[in-house]
Amino acid sequence: MNAVHIRLATPADTDAIAPLFDAYRQFYEQAPDLPSAHAFIAQRLERAESVVLLALDASGSAIGFCQLYPTFCSVEAAPIYTLYDLFVEPGARKTGAGRSLMMAAEATARAHGKARMDLTTAHSNTAAQSLYESLGWVQDTVFRAYTRRIAS
Repeated sequence: MNAVHIRLATPADTDAIAPLFDAYRQFYEQAPDLPSAHAFIAQRLERAESVVLLALDASGSAIGFCQLYPTFCSVEAAPIYTLYDLFVEPGARKTGAGRSLMMAAEATARAHGKARMDLTTAHSNTAAQSLYESLGWVQDTVFRAYTRRIAS
């Protein structure tokens, strides 16, 4: 396993995160759009609307990221994080970067007083599911997730 360093991202990291975020979106079948990816990440970081953890390899190059959105659980009447994005560049997979990002996300949630973290992933993303389950995440069998697109 290679050395992976995880740290909290700042707006100064936008240029390093944007290509990873664009690749993440492409993984989920979105068209490449680096300018939009850059603008989106820049806005989240500048407005402190999300927490982004950045994975760096031994040379200091960005190889992955995790993005957490603060929200609330009304049922528990407590603050939570939604872990929305987790991505490790293909050449850096199997290095422990994804696991390290997940563990750092949990530590961040604990430090910020969050009651829990929630995430969703594609049914076909079995590699990610294996990672989540190996870290103690449990698939929700009580609630069913729905989505509705809002036309402009």
